[in-house]
Amino acid sequence: MDSIMETQRATHEEIERYEQALADVLMQAPTVQRNITRRDRKAAEILDRVGELRKNLVAMYEDAPGLRPRELALLSAPAAGADDLAEFYARFDRIKDFHKRNADISARQFLHEIDEMVRSDGLQEVYVDDQDEPIVIDPLDNVFTAEEAYGKHVDVYLAHSQYLNLRGATRLSYIGYLDMLKTGKVERTLDVREKSDPAYLQYVQTLYDYFLGFFERALPLVDIHATVKEQSDKFESEWAEGKVPGWESGKKQATAAATGEGIWCSYCQKTYSKQTVYDAHLNSEKHKKREKAGLSASDPSAAATPSTSTSGAGSSSAREKVKAPARLTYLVSALLTAEPIPGVLAASRAEVERRSALTAREREAEADEDEQPAAAAEAVRPRDEHDDEDDDKVYNPLKLPLGWDGKPIPYWLYKLHGLGVEFKCEICSDYVYMGRKAFDKHFQESRHAFGMRALGLPNTRHFHEITKIADALALAEKLKHEGRQEMSAMERAEEFEDADGNVYDKKTYEDLKRQGLL
Repeated sequence: MDSIMETQRATHEEIERYEQALADVLMQAPTVQRNITRRDRKAAEILDRVGELRKNLVAMYEDAPGLRPRELALLSAPAAGADDLAEFYARFDRIKDFHKRNADISARQFLHEIDEMVRSDGLQEVYVDDQDEPIVIDPLDNVFTAEEAYGKHVDVYLAHSQYLNLRGATRLSYIGYLDMLKTGKVERTLDVREKSDPAYLQYVQTLYDYFLGFFERALPLVDIHATVKEQSDKFESEWAEGKVPGWESGKKQATAAATGEGIWCSYCQKTYSKQTVYDAHLNSEKHKKREKAGLSASDPSAAATPSTSTSGAGSSSAREKVKAPARLTYLVSALLTAEPIPGVLAASRAEVERRSALTAREREAEADEDEQPAAAAEAVRPRDEHDDEDDDKVYNPLKLPLGWDGKPIPYWLYKLHGLGVEFKCEICSDYVYMGRKAFDKHFQESRHAFGMRALGLPNTRHFHEITKIADALALAEKLKHEGRQEMSAMERAEEFEDADGNVYDKKTYEDLKRQGLL
């Protein structure tokens, strides 16, 4: 029999190890949605293990079988005439026998398992006989649909289809449906009679199951079950008082019939405030159809009379019939307003709008990109026993640039190339270049060339080293002026000779020739 005190000590150690692993996991800062979801699910798994260990530890401390006092008695008060160290040596022999039978067991096996859990990327490799390279499988691909993007968006196309098939529902596009859900509502125009239909119950059940599952899959660190339990208790109290929003119609109709307010139609189960509206609805196809079928309900005024026990029982039965859809509607509204679902719905709406604006070719290109690993930049290569030094975090307090090996370059090399000197270029929208080499190189790059084109200037060698917009414009004006002077000097340098041997410049010669003097 194992020592209960040793079991308690080992459980405490496991809890502390898992808590440290949880801290290491939560300190990771991935940027890709897939890795963010993977990190949260890993943290939730560790929390589940800690919760189970704590539950076991509480049971051991409660010690219903009484094992702890019995063990303390064996260790502290041996039987009369027995050796005081007999129990100690008996336990020592069991420990030696265990290690003799398990000679290959490692004392750090549990630590290695936790370390592997923290560092693992969750990907699985499957080897196929006719292929040399293994096939990498991501378990998250089976958890989320393509529309959900690993928990970044929601996929409520099924619920939207069910909503459109409801009797009396407003026709909404998928984007309009997302806008409605973002307000915390699952419908807009349905009355109690229409919401008591089985199709509506199936619709809200679909929404409830989806969003509850979405929290469990994409937001595992949110204790959504506690929120659901709290809202369920709140619903029961409001239902008993008849204050559930959107489900007070039955009481209002009975009150209106009893007080004489409005006109009640037993066929359509509605109260009309004016006689003209009531007379107009008598000619409607729906009223005629129900009147022909004889689908008249019991008079609500009778239900309002306490002496009529039969109608009271019918009213109670009808109220219990609509309690299930009312409860699901109440809980779904609570899930829709729980953080961060409103933000997820807004992001989903923006994504649907963006995808609807894409052409067929752009959709195909985007699908090809999605087939590539989305987290390639954050992928962790397989580790072996000799890669521990490469997996350590890079210590770079001076913020030095990283070299080809992923480590900071030496400080002397940093100073030699002047990488600590900043060069700001106003033409490049105040972009800062670190080091003289990068600054000299950028004059021939696209960023600087685009800035020069925006100023209407050519990107020639004359403008090298010019970073201010005012200086560039001034230099361009100066070059224009010098160009005009150079053209004038060239004209004066050209000489012409007349028949008498007199020499003139070009302008004078042409003027005299036009006047007929030559």
